[in-house]
Amino acid sequence: MEYISSTRMKVIDSNCEYLGLTSLQLMENAGASVAREIKSLFTGGKVTFIAGKGNNGGDAFVAARHLAYYDSFDVHVLLIGKKHSIKTDEAIKNFELLKYCNIKVSEIFDSSSVEFRESIKDTDIIVDGILGTGFQGDIKQPESSLIDTINSSGKFIISIDSPSGLNVDETNVKKAINANKTFTFHKLKKSYKDPSVKKFTGDIKVINLGICTDAEKYVGKGNFKSLSLPRKDNHKGDAGKILIVGGGDYFGAPSLAALGALRTGADIVTIALPKKIKNIVATYSPNFIIKDLRGDFLTLDDVPFIVELMSYHDVIIIGNGLGKSEEIIESVYRIIMQSKKAVVDADGIDSLKEKVLTKSDIIITPHANEFYRLSGKQVSKDVAYNCDIVSKFSKDNDLTTLLKGPTDIISDGNQLFLNRTGNQGMTVGGTGDVLAGIVGSLFANNSAIDASSCGAFICGSAGDLAFKEKKYGLLATDIIENIPIVLKSMD
Repeated sequence: MEYISSTRMKVIDSNCEYLGLTSLQLMENAGASVAREIKSLFTGGKVTFIAGKGNNGGDAFVAARHLAYYDSFDVHVLLIGKKHSIKTDEAIKNFELLKYCNIKVSEIFDSSSVEFRESIKDTDIIVDGILGTGFQGDIKQPESSLIDTINSSGKFIISIDSPSGLNVDETNVKKAINANKTFTFHKLKKSYKDPSVKKFTGDIKVINLGICTDAEKYVGKGNFKSLSLPRKDNHKGDAGKILIVGGGDYFGAPSLAALGALRTGADIVTIALPKKIKNIVATYSPNFIIKDLRGDFLTLDDVPFIVELMSYHDVIIIGNGLGKSEEIIESVYRIIMQSKKAVVDADGIDSLKEKVLTKSDIIITPHANEFYRLSGKQVSKDVAYNCDIVSKFSKDNDLTTLLKGPTDIISDGNQLFLNRTGNQGMTVGGTGDVLAGIVGSLFANNSAIDASSCGAFICGSAGDLAFKEKKYGLLATDIIENIPIVLKSMD
């Protein structure tokens, strides 16, 4: 049985909006479904909907409207507070529709209200739409005393999505509605796994809202709700200190990764480079901090220096343009094993072959050939097959894989996401380096799966904007310039 957190549910709702299924449609589906379920339980009677000011109240307004269509039901809606205090446009629209229905609507402000007490006393069924699945913390007044009165009423109580007062991500409940029945949407909520929560939920039925499958499977705008992004009260370094170890055969690769990280919001980006390309890379941007390695390529003698640098950074991005000599491969492996968080890209990926990694939080960003060299599994045109091999490889090796392709596949072995942003123009050299920088920047303050999935979406979306203007002439630097535009559109 699958359970879902409140944050993940918000992500899915937002992704539905991104795909074209609006929150107003979802509210309509939710309320209509609740009304159908009530009608299947009862042939008629007096039903009192007690609605809060958020979207849970909006669901209650819709359910009341649908139920009032049947003459056998006498429907009363009690809004906690005044109508101008309703918080969302969707809930406001559905509240306004009630005046065109055969529904008595009242505003209540505390549990001592005569109208509230008379309504509770005179009703057959109470429908709880006070506080939704986003509720956290302590219940405030008047909701707290209203819940006490409802619980002591002896009436049949139905909760919409979750009993009001219950934090659906936790099991430590101080006070909540004691429902006889809970109609929850889409999937069971995380806290429902605990048997102790049943005294609040009563019998639970999951209601299908018609959520798009792709809203769960593919990365979309909603996934950004899971991210920790820079705040106004941040200090320098709080948004991420990134160390990039690259260069040797190529000098553009680490530069592109660094620019990608900076444009995604990293505060500090340090690049450790071979001496022969240090001055060239320094001319790319005055925003880089440059540290030079001992020779023309990464060697085992550089490992202690890199390990010390890592202690001052949140994430290391390693592999971009390094080369593939045996000493480089061994050096990269030793560095990764001592890292906290590592994004391993390009030439660095070969260092992980036939190695067991247990100490570091690692993201790898291979293309099909790199994944084959690493796993022995050939990527096919069958996306489902590719999902299976990527998920299994990630689970077996305790890391997160971002397999780059026409459809990016991201998995940590437990969760799996697909990304369809991006285009054929992004086969140009350097786009993978930009992606590594984006992912590394996000990884500083987020989980590997969130950084990888959102990073793939950002890079592909920035590439799509660049393709509209440049077509097949787009360059990796064009993608970098469009990263802030994509991030702004996620607000």
